[in-house]
Amino acid sequence: MGNRFASDLPLVSALALLFSACVPVLAQNKEKPKLKDFGSSLKQMRWDPEKKAAVEVKPSSTAKPGSEGLDVVKVETSLVTSDLLVLDANGNPVAGLTEKDFVIKEDGTSQKVGMFSPGNSATVPRSVVLIIDYGCSQLPFLGASIRAAKTLIDKLTPLDRVAIVTDDVELLTGFTSDKRKLKESLDELIRRTSLNPVYRNYQLERFDRLQAPFGRGFQYSALMAVLREMFDEEDQRPVIIFQTDGSEALLLRNPIAEHSVAPGLPPDLRGQEEAALKHFQNYLKHNPREFSINDVYKMAEQSRATIYTVTPGLRFIGLGPEERAAQMRAFLNRSMAGFDLSTYRKKLTDYLKRVPDETLAWDADEILKLQSALAVLSTISGGWIEFVDSPAQAEEIYARILSDMNHRYVVGYYSTNKAHDGKRRKVTIMVRDHPEYLVMSQNGYYAPGPDQ
Repeated sequence: MGNRFASDLPLVSALALLFSACVPVLAQNKEKPKLKDFGSSLKQMRWDPEKKAAVEVKPSSTAKPGSEGLDVVKVETSLVTSDLLVLDANGNPVAGLTEKDFVIKEDGTSQKVGMFSPGNSATVPRSVVLIIDYGCSQLPFLGASIRAAKTLIDKLTPLDRVAIVTDDVELLTGFTSDKRKLKESLDELIRRTSLNPVYRNYQLERFDRLQAPFGRGFQYSALMAVLREMFDEEDQRPVIIFQTDGSEALLLRNPIAEHSVAPGLPPDLRGQEEAALKHFQNYLKHNPREFSINDVYKMAEQSRATIYTVTPGLRFIGLGPEERAAQMRAFLNRSMAGFDLSTYRKKLTDYLKRVPDETLAWDADEILKLQSALAVLSTISGGWIEFVDSPAQAEEIYARILSDMNHRYVVGYYSTNKAHDGKRRKVTIMVRDHPEYLVMSQNGYYAPGPDQ
């Protein structure tokens, strides 16, 4: 997928051209210790072709103690908690509910509420991880998004803790309540994406051959590391803000889309893409991922984290086939406005003039698959996905995230099923006497295993 995954993978489809321009407990106000080897748990996963799933090859020092792999999550007690949002028939958050308003069932069996807290409670801190994809396709939106993230950080309570992770699978800042430190880390990403003025003209002339100072595009790898390493029983309200286009999904096992040559390309572009496709396949052969998108979904559900996905770019979800080509053309024209890179602009302008709608629709289908995977991820976690059509929308979206967090409820119960069988249990939560209300929450969890 272009320089997002390696500095010399110049695919030629419209999407590739875009990417090839870059490569309740007592609340305590204390910082969690920073992980010394963030991302190390990824090395403990191996793809099992028979199970078609990732498996643990040996105990990981950074994984939760007692965890045997991806199929079981450690539960220290029988308390099951859900961080949920209640919406009325008009889609507005419902405030003022109490524990008596909630009806909980686990595998069809009624459960008694044993813990309750409103979303803006001053006694239940939130553990927020901000995963920032700062690859070059995100560049037109990065500045506005970082400003919006700073505003969100300013409005969090003193007890809330935030960590910042990049798509380099880098823990830029561990959990802290120090807002100045967090904002300085976000500024660091802006500095990284600023080309050195001394070499700027040279870089622009030979951009395709240089490794630009952007993130590597390992967004799902970063997310898996966060889900496996950063939350524990102390984190009653884990939250992830996942800002990305999700392009690494194309590199995972059982990929949601297989790379192939786009239809309708002129002979010269087709020849270039065929060569680039071989290069991409060679890269993937030597740099395999050891998990699939389904492994990500399972780990997200096990983590109890609410995931808000912020995706820069135009929305393709919900568009009919006849609409996607036009949306793709608009998408690429907008991308040109965000880059001051003459070589890239010239290539993309030529591309748009020469390829038919058939090719653009093929490119749009690939983006649709990426966006759909992100939408599923958010939904199963009890969160949602939103698209930043223009940089100005970033502040509004981050404000909505904060409002959503403040309107959520933390509801817990002690499961009547004490079996340690490692099985998934379905959880249904409703508001008493209000069938029209929509409860957004995770709809299941994994019980402890036999040895837990």
